Amino acid sequence: MYDLNFFRQNLDHIRQRLTTRGFELDLAGFQELDQKRRKILTESEQLKAERNQATMQIGQLKKAGQDTSAEQQKVRAIGDKISALDAQADQLEGEFRDFLARIPNLPQEDVPVGRDERANVEVRRHGAPLEFAFAPKPHWELGPNLGILDLERAAKISGARFAVYWGLGARLERALINFMLDVHTREHGYQEVLPPFLVNSASLYGTGQLPKFAEDLFRCENHDLWLAPTAEVPVTNLFRDETLPGDSLPLSLCAYTPCFRSEAGSYGRDVRGIIRQHQFQKVELVKFTRPEQSNQEHEKLTRDAETVLEKLGLPYRRIVLSTGDTGFSSSKTYDIEVWLPGQNAYKEISSCSNFEAFQARRAGIRYKSSKGKPDYVHTLNGSGLAVGRTWVAIVENYQQADGSILIPDALRPYLQAERIDRTGGALI
Repeated sequence: MYDLNFFRQNLDHIRQRLTTRGFELDLAGFQELDQKRRKILTESEQLKAERNQATMQIGQLKKAGQDTSAEQQKVRAIGDKISALDAQADQLEGEFRDFLARIPNLPQEDVPVGRDERANVEVRRHGAPLEFAFAPKPHWELGPNLGILDLERAAKISGARFAVYWGLGARLERALINFMLDVHTREHGYQEVLPPFLVNSASLYGTGQLPKFAEDLFRCENHDLWLAPTAEVPVTNLFRDETLPGDSLPLSLCAYTPCFRSEAGSYGRDVRGIIRQHQFQKVELVKFTRPEQSNQEHEKLTRDAETVLEKLGLPYRRIVLSTGDTGFSSSKTYDIEVWLPGQNAYKEISSCSNFEAFQARRAGIRYKSSKGKPDYVHTLNGSGLAVGRTWVAIVENYQQADGSILIPDALRPYLQAERIDRTGGALI
C-alpha cells in the first residue's frame, strides 16, 4: 500500500518502476478516481461552510425575533446534499483503497531488472554438490522404498499434493522443526511465538495476499477464516493497528506453522514428490524494523536462514530475484536454493523479503520515532526453513548406495538415530 500524497507526487516514477515488474499502472483510472474524489470532497466542504454560515444567520434572526423557518428548511436541504455527497465519498474511498491495494510494491533500485526468473542473479554459493559413486535417486523413490514416505495413501485420504510420513520419516520432520527453532532462538536472537493457524481476511489484506491472491488460499466455509498460507500472515498481524515502542526495534520473531496453499498458479510444476504441496510445514522468520535498519536486517535474516543449511551440511546458493520475479508485496527478495542431487537441480528452500513499509501501511503497524512522531515500521520475513524441502534435501544428499539415509550430525541428538533404513519406516 502506498502513501497517497507520495503516490500523487511521484506518478511518473512509480509508473516507470512498476513497468519493470511487468505491471502497467492504470494512470487514467487513478486520475479519474482521484479527481472525482477531490471534487466531491471540495463540494462537501463548501456546503458545510455554507451550512455553518446559514446556521449563524438563523441564530442572529432568532435573537432579533424574526421567523427562521425558511432558513431552517434551507439548512436541512444543505444537510441532505452533504449526506448524499458523504455517501458518494465513502463509496469512492472504498474504490480508491481497492485500486491502491492491487498495485504491487516498488522494487528497490538495486534489484536486477527483468521479466521473469531468467533475469535472477546468483549472489553467492556455499558448498559443492557431492559426487556420488552411484546414480543418486530422487526422494520420491527413496522415501517409499524405505517406507518413510507414502504418497498413495495420502492421495486416498486427501487427494494429490499431500503426503504421509511414517516412522523415522515423521520423526525427521519433527526433528527439523525443533532444530530450526532452537537455532533461531538460541543462536540468532529470535523470540518464538506459536500463532493461530486460521486467519481472518483483515490479516491476509495486511500482508498483501488479499484481495489479489484469493485463489491461492483455502477458505473455511461460512466463516471469515482462511487456512494460513505461511506464518508470515499471523505473525506480522500480531501488531496490526498498533504502535510499537521505538526502542523495541528491531523485533525478531520466529514461528512454526503448517501452511496451506492451493498452488493455483503452479499447474504442471514439481508434480512428483513433495516439493510443491497443498499442506507443508515451515519455520518462519519475521522482523519489524525502523526504515533505516531494514536493508541491514534483510541481509542478517537471510544469513540466519542460510546458517541452518550450513549446519546440516547442505550445498546451496543465494540468488536475488529480478523485478519481474519479485513477489507482490516485496521490494527486494533473496531466494535460497538447496542442491538436490536426485533431481540434479537447485530448488528454492527459502524466500527472504524486505517489504519496507508496504505491509505496515496496509496493516497499520507503526512505531514511535525518536521525535515522538509515529511512523510506519518496515517488515521482513523469510523461511527459516521450509521443513518439507529440507527433509527432501537431507534424504537426497545423504543417501547411501544401499538406499539408506545417513542422519546429519546436527540432527542426531533430536532423532537418537544415525541412519534411516527399511527398519525405520512403516511396519506394513
